[in-house]
Amino acid sequence: MSSPEKVSRRDLIKVGLASAAIPAVAGLAGSPATAQAQTKPEVSFAAIPGQKGVQDVFGAYEVDPNWPQPLTGLPGNEAWTWGSGEGVFAESPDRVFILQRGELPNIKRPKEIDLPQLGPSLGFPIGRLPWRDATSASPPGQLDGPNRGTENVDWRWQHCIVGVNAKGEIKETWPEWDSMLRRPHAIYINPYDKDRNVWLVDDYRHSIFKFSHDMKKLLQTLGTPNVSGADATHFSRPTYLAWLPDSTMFVADGYTGTRVAKFDKDGKFIGEFGQKGTPPNETRPGYINGVHGVAVDVPSGRVFVNDRYNHRVQVFDTSGKFVNMWKVGDPPSDVHCLHLAAADRHLWLFDRGTNKMIKYDLEGNFLYAFGTFGDFPGGFWGVHGMDVDQDGNLYVAEVDNGRAQKFMPRKGANPAMLIGPAVKPI
Repeated sequence: MSSPEKVSRRDLIKVGLASAAIPAVAGLAGSPATAQAQTKPEVSFAAIPGQKGVQDVFGAYEVDPNWPQPLTGLPGNEAWTWGSGEGVFAESPDRVFILQRGELPNIKRPKEIDLPQLGPSLGFPIGRLPWRDATSASPPGQLDGPNRGTENVDWRWQHCIVGVNAKGEIKETWPEWDSMLRRPHAIYINPYDKDRNVWLVDDYRHSIFKFSHDMKKLLQTLGTPNVSGADATHFSRPTYLAWLPDSTMFVADGYTGTRVAKFDKDGKFIGEFGQKGTPPNETRPGYINGVHGVAVDVPSGRVFVNDRYNHRVQVFDTSGKFVNMWKVGDPPSDVHCLHLAAADRHLWLFDRGTNKMIKYDLEGNFLYAFGTFGDFPGGFWGVHGMDVDQDGNLYVAEVDNGRAQKFMPRKGANPAMLIGPAVKPI
């Protein structure tokens, strides 16, 4: 492709840019080059080609506005709703785990008022914008400080783990574990584990907990609860997990850590990689500043790490040797989580700063993005966890909006614009 005049649709698809923003191309339909060009349809970059009007507000998906059903429907919960949404994991379309940081008061959107005490022409809330930041309102406060507000008035620490079916009905709760948690961050089932044990990461407790499949028994604890560190028995606010087929586990460690830790199938520490470097933001390869995401591509043996505060993705082999890296973008870019689609082997991530789901190939080439800011059904604000079930439904948990959402593939959607499942439980 040596000149714009020679760019074709086939060229664009070949390099994976058919859905990305590109400069105007001379000679394409819609240009004044010829009368014939005026009568032919434009090359389509839509999620569903051939539509008239409309726009791809939610990409290749439509949102289920009734999933999950309100938390207020639980007995005695009429006055309380979802807190900050931390994680989501779909074992199947009919068993989806939602992880949250307690509950917030179930109150209606306030009426707009003027705030002259803050300055002229100021008011709250602003029309069309969210009015409560759930991640600021939900407990806990700072790591070594008190919770915000007053318990049972501003928040309450209940229903941190909820199980929801395909209809959005809350079918499982585990109140027995609420008191054990301080800041639940992510939840998983190791896809290669025949027993389907459930793993829960709590970054404020510097620990990872392994439960039985029914969540009735605590089977194992990795890390030393409430004690920070960076060795075989300590974590520094761990965040996310990923596995190899032999159940080797990679731990993103973590908010205040600078490494990826490795454990064998029995939870024995076997190694680590990643370094701190010179503060504040060391940018040499292999140096990490905020490990807030990890994903594994099994066929190539590559481990993708979200180097959050350096605004980049770094790639290593499974032994920790540096392979590649790319920049996601300068601030306000703020990537929260990584998801590797197993079948088509593409890396998706959510950028909290731009409220976009972004697709890359495994070499870091940008392919597609979708998403819009808002607290209405389908809008994004602070997606902190994401997963895809066996039917292709996309689930997100939002720290700022304080909720989980379910997105269903639209009929006729271009498969390249859909997020495929990661490896699912056996």
